[in-house]
Amino acid sequence: MKINLALIASIIIGIGLVAFGFTAFQIASDRTQLKNELESKTVRVAEDFYKAYFIGLESGDSLATAKITDSLLDQYRFTGIKIYFNQDSIISIRDSARSLAASSLDFIAQAISADSSMGRLVKMDGRRYYEYVRLIKRVDLPAAAVVYYTDAAYIENILNSIWFRNFWRWFFQALVISVVTLLIVRWGILSPINKVIEWARAARSGDLETLQKRPSVPFLEPLYKEITGIAKAMQEAKAVAQEEARLRTTAESVWTPERLNEEMKVLLQNKMMVVVSNREPYMHIRVGKEIQCIVPASGMVTAMEPILKACGGLWIASGSGDADRETVDKYDKVSVPPYENKYTLRRVWLSKEQEDHFYYGFSNEGLWPLCHIAHTRPVFRQLDWEYYTQVNQLYAKAVLEEIKNEEEPFILVQDYHFALLPAFIKKERPDAKVAIFWHIPWPNPESFGICPWQKELLTGMLGADLIGFHTQYHCNNFLETVNNALESRVIWESFSVKVGNHFTMVKPFPISIAFTLKDYETRMATRLSPAELLKQHGINAAYMCIGVERIDYTKGLIEKFLAIERFLDKYPNYREKFTLVQIGAVSRSLLKTYADTVSAVENEVNRINWKFKTKNWQPILFLKRHHSHEEIMPFYRSANLCMVTSLHDGMNLVAKEFIAARDQNDGVLILSRFAGASHELPGALIVNPYDTEQMADSIKLALEMPKEQQTQKMKQMRRMIMNHNVYAWASGILRTMASIQN
Repeated sequence: MKINLALIASIIIGIGLVAFGFTAFQIASDRTQLKNELESKTVRVAEDFYKAYFIGLESGDSLATAKITDSLLDQYRFTGIKIYFNQDSIISIRDSARSLAASSLDFIAQAISADSSMGRLVKMDGRRYYEYVRLIKRVDLPAAAVVYYTDAAYIENILNSIWFRNFWRWFFQALVISVVTLLIVRWGILSPINKVIEWARAARSGDLETLQKRPSVPFLEPLYKEITGIAKAMQEAKAVAQEEARLRTTAESVWTPERLNEEMKVLLQNKMMVVVSNREPYMHIRVGKEIQCIVPASGMVTAMEPILKACGGLWIASGSGDADRETVDKYDKVSVPPYENKYTLRRVWLSKEQEDHFYYGFSNEGLWPLCHIAHTRPVFRQLDWEYYTQVNQLYAKAVLEEIKNEEEPFILVQDYHFALLPAFIKKERPDAKVAIFWHIPWPNPESFGICPWQKELLTGMLGADLIGFHTQYHCNNFLETVNNALESRVIWESFSVKVGNHFTMVKPFPISIAFTLKDYETRMATRLSPAELLKQHGINAAYMCIGVERIDYTKGLIEKFLAIERFLDKYPNYREKFTLVQIGAVSRSLLKTYADTVSAVENEVNRINWKFKTKNWQPILFLKRHHSHEEIMPFYRSANLCMVTSLHDGMNLVAKEFIAARDQNDGVLILSRFAGASHELPGALIVNPYDTEQMADSIKLALEMPKEQQTQKMKQMRRMIMNHNVYAWASGILRTMASIQN
């Protein structure tokens, strides 16, 4: 209905504008023509009148006005006549001319000065006249003038008649045609299309009653049969999937979004689920005059997005896009993903000072290097800590607003940005089930002990009912840190902590990616060879290695480049045959350590390329920008090997994404032993990124590994991430949260 009304309104407005334009053009043309005709007629009649009654004025004769009667003026169609000798001597013939004298003085003076008879259209006393000044050249006397007034109101009457006649005639003719056309389109085209849309909607929702309404037009019958068949197949598949999901909740099998959805119904029992993170899953940015929605580069977003899409709920995060404020409602919320509306995103707005001190300061100059053993000194400032506390309180307020009318909500807090948040939430809502998942490593107690606020951080985290890490090793480090720093009881048998009367479970939940049996069995599109893909970038090489990281000092990028250099020095027969494609997304560039890392990485790439490159080949292709998952996928699928050389990493999902992309069960993964993924992927070549010789030899080993061995290892790893995908990860956390008694 809205579309039809908008279409009708558009047609009416369009027709009106066109009719108005054409009529205005005709009016302008007719106005000029009528004016010219009036002027010509007035001049001719005025001359005749002058010769008959005023010719004697040129010789100084007196004027006999008695002869000039109203009937005579009407005969010549003059409204009035004035004889002007000077400003003090004006004779008006007919009383109606007297009121016109004052407005004519300037024009009469202008005509006398120009020594020329003149005429004009003028509006006087609310009526239009044509005023014609005819000069009287007198012998030895100053010039005088006869002013004739002719009624010009008929011109406006004619023009108004044209307006009414032409405009409305064109408008109604075009409107009738448009309405008829609209009705034909609606009944002949839109109505069948709407019928198809109704059937498609009914097929999707399982509305069999709507589907039973057969088409009234014969040509839709084949389409109706196809949609009905699809609907029946969908209903059968849905029933099977739901039944299978119910069965799988009590047995070991592959986790899918559907199974997780069924599991959530059982676990949550209509309770609200809230995810809290600093990084938002979708951000809106301006590109020219348009607003685009993008997914920011983040391993945490990669992991959490499938869960919220499967289960719904609310995600609270910082708004970071320059068009984020324009896309939310009055409650700072927006439905995402775009056009799917699977769950709700609420944005929290941080000031520049809050972002500088909370995010860049304490979180990324303090906690990040503190938890990553990458030989970068953490920086702790009192002001950063104060803002960190302030932002955690701001988020706690947002969470509490959202759950104020909910009973026993599930709150899943993400990462090191919100160590204080669990305690803030539990203080106000002890009935809420709160978990925090720590996506980065937890160092040994001695390392963490240098933080001036370690007790406050630990107390905040222990406000949660459940604390999750990627590995048992990180859990052990955390429990040892708590044991050394707080007055608490660490229960090693159950891996829990008791502070006062509150228990907190500490468990490992190795995070993963959205990889299912469907993905495992379905072959992807034909992939390019490494040589074909590299040729698109102007490089001739037979072998390709892929690396995908944020440009961060914990990712071991320079160590990776040194290994490439050593590999080419040690095995020169691979020169001009092997290229590393390193995709690097710049992040946290406002921090000096990260800006220095970007410079160091670029300098090392340039140095190594300069050392080895030839006309059509270089050893490293460095692509420094954020790439979408769709852009990265061809590199994952075509590469001979992938190198993940993290110096310290909680899990690293790049390793798992590479494995998921290898639908032909080939390729080799070289994986740092300092990444959490190394505990789950024994089929990878596990290396020490600080050991350049070992890494160089591993590259050669990967390139020369027999296909049979590659297939065996890749199948093993693909089976592992299929059985332990992100849906299984989410289920593990939610099951554990649901089992906790407050």
